[in-house]
Amino acid sequence: MKNLRPLVLSPILLCCFFTFAQNTIGDIKYKRSSLHTFMVSNPDQEYSDTIQSIFIDAPVIDKFNNHLVKARLVSKTDPNFVYDAPEVEASKKKGLMSKFSKKSNTDDTGTDKRNQHLAILNYLNGNHIAKSLVSKWFNRSENGGFNMDLIAERGFYNASDLDVKIANSTERGTALLADAGEELIKNTFVIVNDFKYTNKEEVAAVAKGILSGVTKVASVLGKSSLATTATLTSKGAEIAGKGYVIKTKAHLYKLVWNDEVANVFYNSFWTDDSELDPLKIKAFNETDVFKLEYIGTETSWADIQSSSYSQKSNVDLISVATVRAIDNVISKLQREFEVFRTKTPLISSDPLAAKIGLKENLEKGDKYEVLEQILTDEGTTEYKRLGVIKVEKDLIWDNRYNANEEHTSELEYTTFSGPKNKYYAGMLIRQIN
Repeated sequence: MKNLRPLVLSPILLCCFFTFAQNTIGDIKYKRSSLHTFMVSNPDQEYSDTIQSIFIDAPVIDKFNNHLVKARLVSKTDPNFVYDAPEVEASKKKGLMSKFSKKSNTDDTGTDKRNQHLAILNYLNGNHIAKSLVSKWFNRSENGGFNMDLIAERGFYNASDLDVKIANSTERGTALLADAGEELIKNTFVIVNDFKYTNKEEVAAVAKGILSGVTKVASVLGKSSLATTATLTSKGAEIAGKGYVIKTKAHLYKLVWNDEVANVFYNSFWTDDSELDPLKIKAFNETDVFKLEYIGTETSWADIQSSSYSQKSNVDLISVATVRAIDNVISKLQREFEVFRTKTPLISSDPLAAKIGLKENLEKGDKYEVLEQILTDEGTTEYKRLGVIKVEKDLIWDNRYNANEEHTSELEYTTFSGPKNKYYAGMLIRQIN
């Protein structure tokens, strides 16, 4: 990995020049992190079936590889899903104040919020979700055999070079397997969303009666931006009370994949369909070596003004709010946790532009590093930082879900400030603030 050819670009980047001419972002190939998503199912919550259906049907954001496995729901009624914290007395406050107040460390069930992520982690590991993710990476068949097809496809490798039998005896094969683990398998994430729904008329009723300031309204709604909250309250509670609020607390977890786990997998579990080893199949079925680790938690919400969608049903409005809440909280997780930040390709050098925008919560002055992919002698990739670009004011693309139904905009990408003769289409950018 030390012996680099600095001026040699990988075939992936060369491909980018040709695909950019077609102006289709999906054709630009680069290694993405992989994502599986869960939601906490609460059948007692209003519109729970609607929110659950929307969540299940929502596509994985295109900045991630879709790594969905069969399990998608963590049910609060499941006897195996028990919070670590003992039951504590719930807040004496009634209604929305007890549900949305940031001052309380308990949720509406009386459970300590600070331990919820641990309870979910125990649930996920107890149900062998990490092993399911590994099985998907290696295309485990019904017979118990593995292959490298998915890893080769997502990493743009030659599948034959990744054959484990070859890798065990060649330096190049071992290097490619290590690269695949570092670039792909290691960057596998799980998000568990816990949604809460409320009608803004209820929030407004509470606000009219007992709230006196913008900061208190923000506390009730769980909103981090006072500016947005001020917009809601500036015309009075009657206007602010038209629509729906979907709030989600998202817990982020990461697949534990390191040299030790990789060695155990290749040496103790690997077998393919052409020569199945019953002992290794049994060992994989019984192992609990694969785990998820907790990264962090963020909370976000989306509100939908019913006046903006006069022809929409309640279910449609809740659908828009749910998808936006998911997008918002993923953006917050990426800002907060560097390990979860994704790369995005530049689609143009003049102007400097990329297909990200308000869905990713971009703001004026946000900084992105520009990365060049470099091919090593072993056929693996490394990234060289070439500089920093900034999001330009008033040139941020509104790519939020159903944004075109609220207002029209001619923008089709976000523009950045920076030297235009230094970068080119296909280079990757990653947020640094």
